[in-house]
Amino acid sequence: MDRRSVGEGTIFQRQDGRWQASLQVDGRRKTVYGKTRTEAAGKLAELQRQASTTGTIPSPGRRTLNVLLDAWLEIKAPHLKPKTAHDYRHTCDRYIRPALGKTLLTRLEPARIERLLARHHAHPRTAQKVYLRLSQALALAVRWGWLASNPCDRVDAPRYRAKRKTLWTPEQLRRFLDATRDHWLGALWTFLAYSGCRLGEALALTWQDVDLGAGRVVVCKAVQRIEGHWVVSEPKTQAGIRAITLPAEATEALRRQAERRLASGGGPLVFAAQRDGELLAHTTVQAAMRRACKRLGLPKVTPHGLRHLHASLLLAQGLPIPAVSQRLGHANSAVTMAIYAHALNKDDSAATAAIGRALAR
Repeated sequence: MDRRSVGEGTIFQRQDGRWQASLQVDGRRKTVYGKTRTEAAGKLAELQRQASTTGTIPSPGRRTLNVLLDAWLEIKAPHLKPKTAHDYRHTCDRYIRPALGKTLLTRLEPARIERLLARHHAHPRTAQKVYLRLSQALALAVRWGWLASNPCDRVDAPRYRAKRKTLWTPEQLRRFLDATRDHWLGALWTFLAYSGCRLGEALALTWQDVDLGAGRVVVCKAVQRIEGHWVVSEPKTQAGIRAITLPAEATEALRRQAERRLASGGGPLVFAAQRDGELLAHTTVQAAMRRACKRLGLPKVTPHGLRHLHASLLLAQGLPIPAVSQRLGHANSAVTMAIYAHALNKDDSAATAAIGRALAR
């Protein structure tokens, strides 16, 4: 048996072979267990850290992970966009609760989390979402004193790198836009290519947001379909609220769209469903573009791919990253860099000349 001095907690080996560590603070005792002395000592150290930070020791009681997820989602949801809140709930309900929801927080060990993540090894994006949502919820449990430490901190975070999207050349883009000019969605595709807007932002545009004389649109909302219902909200980030100046080609496309909408009965939406003039479904636009690409013999590109192409072309032309970031409505330039680093002009001749001048004798 190995005991520690008063105030430092105790560690000893039980008759069943496990190691037990205990800590008492203000008359309240907390006991943890480990298969080895090192494991028990590590848990005791976490208890001591919690006690020194908060003046108390964690007390999860009989709370399960389901209880924690409910509390975390309730607190988190008001600060999230509707689509993001829905995605958080979906990840918890589909992937986390069935596997670990009934587990007591005291028994939620890193090994169990590792096994859950291993189930989704073939789908790294899903594994990453599971890890992030679980880690965020458990961080709340630590702040509230329900846990001494976050078990996700002792788990390797899954890595996910999105595949680079297929992009057209400028010639392919011009061919597509010319060939679909008279298509009922042709104006939308032209607008996406020349504005860099997200599809949801374009579909939420009303004529009040458009100034054809100035060739400018104000992006201030986006539309998404959540659990079968249309939800119109502010753009993805605060930076998403922005004014975009359009080239003449895009302004002309909007003029044609105004005439088309007026001929079909008008309505507030710039781009609307053919049948009833209501909100246009993303899937309708995507399917129509897929068919157009096949008909023209072009590589398949999605409507969101037009946004990627827009940004890549701007960067390739040397437009400063902050200006591209502002046009796209990114939260900051770092986001733009992370997504479009491959599109930056790799010519470093200017840097070569600069360092040469700096070190010239």
